[in-house]
Amino acid sequence: MGLPGTLTIFKFTQKKTPERGPAFYAQPKILTRTWQREWWTLLHPPYTLLHLSFVIIGACLAGPVNTVRLVFTVVAFFLAVGVGAHALDELKGRPLSTSIPTWQLVAASAVGFGGAVALGVVGLFLVSPYLAFFIVVGVTIALAYNLELFHGRLHSDIVFALGWGAFPLLTAYFAQHANVSVSALFAGAFAAFISQTQRELSSPARDIRRRTSSINGVRVLLDGTTTPVTSESMLAPLERALRGLCWATFALALSLIYLRLHH
Repeated sequence: MGLPGTLTIFKFTQKKTPERGPAFYAQPKILTRTWQREWWTLLHPPYTLLHLSFVIIGACLAGPVNTVRLVFTVVAFFLAVGVGAHALDELKGRPLSTSIPTWQLVAASAVGFGGAVALGVVGLFLVSPYLAFFIVVGVTIALAYNLELFHGRLHSDIVFALGWGAFPLLTAYFAQHANVSVSALFAGAFAAFISQTQRELSSPARDIRRRTSSINGVRVLLDGTTTPVTSESMLAPLERALRGLCWATFALALSLIYLRLHH
């Protein structure tokens, strides 16, 4: 569908393309990939940054902020989401087309989740025994979503928005204050909506990058002017918006952490 006053015609050809990388932060498939680059891609750096920003926002939503608890929470979510969940995701169908051996992905997921749970156990003594609830819920969501357990019932938009948006923020808030306030719930809703927006943008972008070999189309304005529509022209605004979303959320996280730690 085009803009008002335009007619847009598309022709999609569905096939994996070897020229285009599986993500905007990944190397094109035609280039030789180093193991460092493949692991970098596996971490999904922009999205990991986004979700860790939710952790920082939750921890710094109210003062005072305990720096040790903040660092432990950020590291735990990096291990669980950045390493563990993403390694499991690559095990399920190789969406990034990496050549990382299966045993390394299994080891990475085990180390990621194991390290996160270990830090959570430490939190039981530093914060509250009720932190166990967050540990169980977090591990369950990550495993069920990425491995599509329970017939994929938890592999949904709402689970992604809550599990990768609201949950990190609320967990970080609880890790600081041993409770969940009304303001934290509203902030959790903010994170859920941001996470859902990320999914709405990244899903069509992934479809173009990973399953579409070409898009041949033309946009015809009412005055007869035509402009070509290509996969690149459709990807560009989606991925600019994704970059902007990640950096904007990170900027908010930085502003809050500066506010709490310098006043």
